[in-house]
Amino acid sequence: MKPVNKKKNTRPNKTFKSEFKRRFDMWILQHLQAFIFSLGQYAKYPLSNLLTTAVIGISLALPASFYLLLDNVRFVSSSWDGSLQVTLFLQTDINDEQALSFADKLKESNSINETILIKRADALAEYQKLSGFADALNALDENPLPNVILVKPAIDGMNEVETENLIKELEAMPEVDNAQYDSQWIKRLLYLLDIINRVIIILSTLLAIGVLLIVGNTIRLSIYNRRSEIEITKLFGGTDSFIQRPFLYSGLWYGAFGGIMAWLLIGISMQMLSGPVKQLASLYASDFELIGLGFLNSLLLIAIGVILGLCGSWISVKRHLKAIDPV
Repeated sequence: MKPVNKKKNTRPNKTFKSEFKRRFDMWILQHLQAFIFSLGQYAKYPLSNLLTTAVIGISLALPASFYLLLDNVRFVSSSWDGSLQVTLFLQTDINDEQALSFADKLKESNSINETILIKRADALAEYQKLSGFADALNALDENPLPNVILVKPAIDGMNEVETENLIKELEAMPEVDNAQYDSQWIKRLLYLLDIINRVIIILSTLLAIGVLLIVGNTIRLSIYNRRSEIEITKLFGGTDSFIQRPFLYSGLWYGAFGGIMAWLLIGISMQMLSGPVKQLASLYASDFELIGLGFLNSLLLIAIGVILGLCGSWISVKRHLKAIDPV
């Protein structure tokens, strides 16, 4: 007796897949319709929507500009090598050869990046040139200036403990007569940058809340203007997710266009400032140029605008849509 071959029933599986595909295609179509419809609603009232977008753009441009300014200041300060530099005045009986040997010895330490030797003869010649007392200095029997070594440590200038330990270690060496390190202005600059950074965070938070309120209020007015349409849609069985979809996309457009406007405002401002900043830098023999937003930061700015627009519209829709009851 031959065994009976039972064929698997694949029809329910195919039916499920086709139903899933149909529902997915419908979901995509509904989102596409809401996407295009919300853009049409934005273009329907260009003046009022442009003013709203301008306010959002300015609100986004202000903190972004401050962050950009802070990045430029940090870039300038980083060119000073964090500006930790210790000046070592050697004993007057240390000659040039001994000073050079001592400078090479210091470079062997892992905590020191670089040493620069300023010979006493070079120091005297520079002082004669700059001080205006060349004749008086020529009358001296011998050079009163010692050899000087500029030490650039390989430690973070903000680490005060390591800095003080290094200075004490250098001062204790018999070849060193005195060690000078003026860190106060560096600390002031770093603390000032930290204060500015905190102020920018506070300002950004307040302006982000402002953007949420602006978008939320705009969507609230749009909901009230279309109240009759929403009531009819609910009477015919329209779900809240279906009704709120165009309003969410409207918030997306407000945020996206606001981010683009903020990017344009920052770009125009950078172009206006680049010339004077470059001329000022040339007076200090520097080739510094302003750092712009760049591609990634520009995308981030627009993305922040989109996120704030979506969040503002979602909060407003969730709050005001439930208050509309067609019954």
